[in-house]
Amino acid sequence: MSAPLISLAGIRVTFGGGDLIEEATLAVSAGDRVALVGRNGAGKSTLLRIMGGLAEADGGEIARRPGLRAAYMAQDPQTDTGTTVRAYIEEGLVEAGQGDRHYRVDQVAVPLSLDPDRMMSELSGGNRRRAALARALAVEPELLLLDEPTNHMDLPTIEWLEAELARFRGGLVVISHDRAFLDRVAGSIAWLYRRRLVRHDIGYSAFEAQLEDLRAQEDQRLAKMADKLARETLWLNEGLTARRKRNERRARGVHELRAQLAAERQDIERTRARAGIAVASAETSGRLVIEAEGLVKRFQSPSGEITVADGFSTRIMRGARVGIIGRNGAGKTTLVKMLIGEIEPDAGEVRLGTNLEIAYFDQHRAALDLDATLWDTLADGGGDQVTVRGQPRHVVAYLRDFLFDEGQARQKVRALSGGERNRLLLAKLFLKPCNLLVMDEPTNDLDLDTLDLLEDVLDEYDGTVLLISHDRAFLDRLATSVIAVDGDGQITEYAGGWSDADAQRKRAAEAAREAAREAGREAAAAKRGGGAGSGGGAGSGGGASGAAGGKPQAPAPQKLSFKEARELDELPKRMAVLEKELAALAAKMGDPALYTRDPAAAQAAADRASAARVELDAAEERWLELEEKREAIAAAKGR
Repeated sequence: MSAPLISLAGIRVTFGGGDLIEEATLAVSAGDRVALVGRNGAGKSTLLRIMGGLAEADGGEIARRPGLRAAYMAQDPQTDTGTTVRAYIEEGLVEAGQGDRHYRVDQVAVPLSLDPDRMMSELSGGNRRRAALARALAVEPELLLLDEPTNHMDLPTIEWLEAELARFRGGLVVISHDRAFLDRVAGSIAWLYRRRLVRHDIGYSAFEAQLEDLRAQEDQRLAKMADKLARETLWLNEGLTARRKRNERRARGVHELRAQLAAERQDIERTRARAGIAVASAETSGRLVIEAEGLVKRFQSPSGEITVADGFSTRIMRGARVGIIGRNGAGKTTLVKMLIGEIEPDAGEVRLGTNLEIAYFDQHRAALDLDATLWDTLADGGGDQVTVRGQPRHVVAYLRDFLFDEGQARQKVRALSGGERNRLLLAKLFLKPCNLLVMDEPTNDLDLDTLDLLEDVLDEYDGTVLLISHDRAFLDRLATSVIAVDGDGQITEYAGGWSDADAQRKRAAEAAREAAREAGREAAAAKRGGGAGSGGGAGSGGGASGAAGGKPQAPAPQKLSFKEARELDELPKRMAVLEKELAALAAKMGDPALYTRDPAAAQAAADRASAARVELDAAEERWLELEEKREAIAAAKGR
């Protein structure tokens, strides 16, 4: 195994008078793919900043390989808005001593849907995050540190990032709430739990499956401590007086054990606490919730006209959980606002069901006043109580349901982390009784435990849910159907969750490719048959002309050469083989354990996939070239 790029030993971080992190020990080598997981507020981002040299630990040791080239992407990057995207990324290259590699700007900016020549000040918050990610990737670091890189990122871009990280040869430490992303990227888990960091050299799904066992082991250890305390307490009560001097140390041990057990139980209870999230249901809506017929919506943007919908129809019934997916900017939010009647379509009709009470979760958190306190955000009419499902609750008690402590009640919203702001927005949203819940990217910044709970709550909710999300695991566990907004007005609805929709889309695409190949083969056969008959007639005419003494002329090509015709027949088979190989390589690279088990094989698979894509592109281009040549010959013969 190669020497570590970075090593942490006994790292300690204090916050608010206590230890945020007591013990963090971790070594990261080239080829490591480490996911840093833990609850919101556990100190994950702080630890990542320490690894990137942007924060100081209060204790412990850090060793970095001399000359280590590291790149860090923050969860909320502070970017220079007075420059272009290109200049911003190039600044990172210069800082890393790679100022001559300007070609890297387009290599990373374009796949992230960034215009390199656009001003940073013109970018949305999500696109500034993409620019920060592009800057980190551009320098091709030896150590890559990413804090929530998939937030506000659409599925095609997430899949591109997964492929980039599969080819990355350095060490990776990533914080993410996206379970599908972690499954594809991470080869080991660093779990920050109860102020300590523990590494598990397994993928995320395996780690998630082991969590119950880990917690059961912890419970067994506490049970043994409790048994020992009971025995020692019995001894203390029965025999201490007669043996006071001889056993004072043992007596002190009893008191220390009692205090330790109480503290551990309290700590575990606090750490394992689950948010008490529940949605306030309104009166039951009608069976039909939304019916849309022939929706058309277009609008002008700086780059031209954008068509969101071009004749889209759907019917959504009570109790459905409808996922909406698509590229950023394709019009997902616009479509949802048309469906709930907030935006009028250019053509078509939307009919809403009876008794609808709608609650809307906005990904931009516009409902939160950053200068208000948590208390005022919930009790915005004053007082110290809120109404929860028809019953009065104290504001602080309700905040505890969402994992806030009493000391945060009078804190300003701007002091909260991204995950805490999302929890507060959920708390505010769920106070409103509703039977149609519209959620636009609710999973951003939430920790994995809160995500699991939110899934349970939405699954048990007796109303209807419209869910815009790029979280594949979240959609798989909740969605009963998926609406894919593909751009240029193309909107398709699929039954099932994301995996079902993805499989259906791939089957449809493969069927379309096969139909095109079959049409090409049939057209080729028809042309060959027609060309033979025409060629015979032309040959006879030419013979008569020659017999009459005319000067023979060089005949125009009547058909493709034997070699070209054979090549044209073989190319579809070659393309099919390459497509099958690429699918197998993608499945192989999708195994996160491969990168730690056999880094050489992982790199070989990535290299072969890259070469196979080049071969496939070349084969498709050659097939089109030969097909166009054959059509030109046929057209010439028809004149």
